[in-house]
Formats: sequence, C-alpha cells, structure tokens
Amino acid sequence: MSSGKRLLEFLKGNKLLYFGAIFSIAIATFIATLEPLVVKITIDSIIGDKPLPSSPYLKNIINKIGGKSLLVNNLWVCSLALVSLTAIRGIFLFLRGKLSAKASENIAKNIRENLYNHIQYLPYEYHVKSERGELIQRCTSDVDTIRKFLSTQFVEIGRAIFILIFSVRAMISLNIKMTLISIGTVPLIFVFSFLFFSKISNLFKEVDEAEAKMTTILQENLSGVRVVRAFGREKYEIEKYNKENENYTKLGLKLYYLLANYWSISDFLCMLQILGVLIAGVYYAAKGNISLGTLVVFMNYEGMLLWPVRQLGRILSDMGKMTVSINRIGEILDEKIEEEFNYEKKTEIKGNIEFKDVYFEYEKDIPVLKDVSFKVRKGERIAIIGHTGSGKSSITYILTRLYDYQKGSIKIDGVELKEINKKWIRKNIGLVLQEPFLYSRTIKENIKIGRKEAQEEEIVKAASQASIHKVIVDFEKGYDTLVGENGVTLSGGQRQRVAIARTLINKTPILIFDDSLSAVDTETDKKIREALKDRSKGVTTFIISHRISTIKDADKIIVLDKGKIVQMGKHEELIKDDGLYKRIWEIQKNTDKEDINSEKVG
Repeated sequence: MSSGKRLLEFLKGNKLLYFGAIFSIAIATFIATLEPLVVKITIDSIIGDKPLPSSPYLKNIINKIGGKSLLVNNLWVCSLALVSLTAIRGIFLFLRGKLSAKASENIAKNIRENLYNHIQYLPYEYHVKSERGELIQRCTSDVDTIRKFLSTQFVEIGRAIFILIFSVRAMISLNIKMTLISIGTVPLIFVFSFLFFSKISNLFKEVDEAEAKMTTILQENLSGVRVVRAFGREKYEIEKYNKENENYTKLGLKLYYLLANYWSISDFLCMLQILGVLIAGVYYAAKGNISLGTLVVFMNYEGMLLWPVRQLGRILSDMGKMTVSINRIGEILDEKIEEEFNYEKKTEIKGNIEFKDVYFEYEKDIPVLKDVSFKVRKGERIAIIGHTGSGKSSITYILTRLYDYQKGSIKIDGVELKEINKKWIRKNIGLVLQEPFLYSRTIKENIKIGRKEAQEEEIVKAASQASIHKVIVDFEKGYDTLVGENGVTLSGGQRQRVAIARTLINKTPILIFDDSLSAVDTETDKKIREALKDRSKGVTTFIISHRISTIKDADKIIVLDKGKIVQMGKHEELIKDDGLYKRIWEIQKNTDKEDINSEKVG
C-alpha cells in the first residue's frame, strides 16, 4: 500500500475534524486578507482624500455607522474594526489548532493501538528475526512524527493555498503590475523547495535507521546488563554505542547543514522579493500610479504570501519525514498475521500424540528434523535428550504451532495438527521454557497470568508443586512481592520455578518442560519431579533436558542426533546399548562422582 493510501486509512473517523480545521483556517485567512484593506481605506479615504471603494456592501456599512465624516473625526472606529477582525481571526485560529490537535492525537492513538494489536498476532518467526529496538522506535518515534505533521503542517498546506487564493485575488483587484512583481519569485521558491526536499528524502530515512540502531543497542544493553557486567564488556558496549552514535550525529549534522543552506537561500529569495515590491511600490506611488495605502497593502500581502510559501519547505521536509515513518509503520502492518482458517478445529485434546516421518526446516534445504516418528499415549512421560542443535526444542515449536512442519504427519488424538486451531492447541499445551519471562508485577499476578480467575489455594498448590511456595512465604510481602523487569529481583532458579507454577495452574492435558529444570539444583529438580507425578497423572508430559538424572524415570526416552531419532526406549534399556545415550550417561556419571569426591576432600 502506498504512503498516500495509508495516510487516508489513518484519517478514517477524523476527516470531519480536519474538515472543521481547514474551514477554520480558511475563515481566519480570509479575515487576515481583510485587515490590510481596512488599513488602506483608513490611509487613503479616511485620512486622505481618496474616494471610498465602490463596494456597495462597504458603503452600506459606513453609512450605517454615521458616514465618512464620523470616521474622519473618530479614527478609533477604524482601530476597533482592526481589533475586531483580529479577535475573530484569533477565535478561528484557536478552533483550527484545537480540531487539528484532537484529530492528530486520535490518529496517533489509533496507529499505536493498531500496531500493538497487529504485533501481538504476528508469527513467532517474525519476532525471532526482527530487532526489538527497531520495533520500539517504529511504535513510538515514527508514530510521533506522523502526529506532529498531522497536528500542524497538514492544515498549513490548506493555509498556504487559501492565502495564495485570497491575497492574489485582492492584489489583482488593486494593481495587476504590482501583483506580477509581488509573485515573481513565488514559483521559483516553490520549485526550489520541492526539488531540494525530494533530493534529501533518502537522508531522512538514513537518519531514522541510524537512530533505530542506537535504540536497539541501548535496549539490548539494558536487557543484558548482567551479561555485560559478568564478562566485563562495558568498554566494548560503550565503543559499540559510540560508533553508532557518531554515525547518527554525522548524518544529523549533514541533514541540518543541508537544511541551513535551504533556509538561508529561501530567506534570501524572500527578502529579494520584498525588496523588489518595496522599490517598485515606492516608484509607482511617487509617480501617482498607486496610493500610499495600496503600497502598504501590497507590503502586507507580500509578507503574508511569501512566508507560507517559504514554510512550504518545512512542510515538505516534515512530509518527507512523515512519509518515511508511514512506510516504516506500513512494513509492520503489511506483515501477515497468524490466520485462523474455517477448516481449523477445536477438538477435545486428551494427549495422544503421533509423529510420523516429520520433516522440518527453518531455512530452505537446511533440515532440522528428518523422518522423526514416535507415538505417545495419554498420560505418558516422554523425555527428549541430545546434543545442542539436535532439534529438541524444534519439536516444542512444532507441537505449539509456532512453526509448521513441511512434510510428514503429526496427529493429536487422531486429528492432524495443522487442522487444529493454533490458539486452541496453545491453550491446551502448558509450556515452560529454558529462559522464562516474568512481568514486572507481583509473584501472585505472574503465577495466575494465564488464569486470572484462579483462587488463592490454587496459586499456593501450583507454587508448592513447583517447589517455590516456601521461598515465597519467606519474602517480606509473600505472594505480593513485586518482581523487577523479567523477574530480575529473583534468582534464576526462583524465576524458573515461578514460571513452572504459572504453567501448572492452567491444568492443561499436555505439559512441555523445555530444559526448564536446568536452572535448579538436583535436589530441587527431584522435588519438582516428585510433585509432578501426582499433578501429571493423565497428563502427557514432555521433558527436554541435558541432565539424565532428570529424565531417567520417564516412560520413554527419545535420543536425537542431527535431527534424527537414533535411540528410543527406557533408561534401563538405553544404558545397555552402546550408543549416544550410554556415552552421555557415563560422562555425567563420572562427572557426578568427581564432584562428590571433591566435596569430600574440601
């Protein structure tokens, strides 16, 4: 969608407000063109001896207030007329500002809401590939750029047009030669403005992108402050930020240097135009071709006419920025959201799962899972183990339909997974990730985030099953303890257990622990698994782990290597085979013995 069509789409529901603003600026501009005429009449016909204008409306007004003789003896009436016109113009200017501000704020609010809502439903793959800082800037800075333009400059376009129409019409009625002299450089200034800002529109985009890079670095640094401190990367991060900051500054200076050139050249052309009108006006007035009042009118109109035309450069400048912002926001809104199709089902999920020759890849021709086949009965505990990158977490992503597999078949209770509604399947699968995310809220709110109606006893029970209840009650405020951003005030193990409690409270028929017990010690790991035995009766449970002690009690253990299942069975069976599982078991067993011996020596 083009930026123009996108802008019209944003204006929906607010066009009446803008129509009111444009109408107000039209009236205000018309009144502004009347003020110099009042001055002309006062100088030429009231103070001077020139006849009054031939307008019947004007003569009727003057006669009603007492005629020319009254005005000659009471010049304050002319002053009052000017003050009255200025006051009326001020009222309409106020209305223009109020209406355009209200419309622009409404539009900015709608854009922010549309962006946020759209981002919520974008595929998981989009969020993996996009930069958070870039998204944040588009949702804040770019929206504000559009708001500022629509608040001021959008209506200023109408003002410039009305001034051109009203003032030129009035000048032509007074003197055609002076009119031609007065508008001599207007086309030149307009063409110069248009060409200049069309040339530097790409620079606006470069400045925006440079700012987005800085925002991304800042966001990553604040989110990863622990890593920065732990590895002493402060100097490296400062240098990285300074490099982008320097690039942003250079681009900004280049932009302002070009803008300074534009303003100075346009100022020179405007002053040259005013000088030309002044010289010509004095010459014609001296010869008697025009009156002194007419000269004053032309000088007033020249100021009224030139500055909006000169401001056209600023309008075009802001329009260029706004167009870039609209396109950047449009790139997000044009991204396809996760669709719900009519054929997608919301069947009862019991927990029977069958993988058959499943093939999956993130990038074309680079398979992550190849010919993966296994069956899981309702209530079974399935463990998945393998080297990093073997495809363990990919099974999780496929089951929750964050990604769809390319070949093969996955059936849940006899229904093909691709035919089950995405939201429905996610609602019926409890997922605990290796790196859980907690909100900046209380522990209680974090636990019941998926079930706001959960009662106190349910929250305590879920926390107890996750082996975190005793820790929570030791806090000063207990379950009302406020955790920092992403749970920063809790330890890694505590965060993990709160996330487990949050999943358990939902009572889903399928549970997946994606290496989520790795952050807790072996004793806590054992307590959680024992608590889960009662909780997960009749619940199909997947446990993905690198730690064999965590998975050895599973009903079935799947060993993955390079995207393929190389072994499958119970712990007792697998340690007898001379395969990958046995090698991992022996390494971990020997490591555990060494740790125990070192503790004894210590």
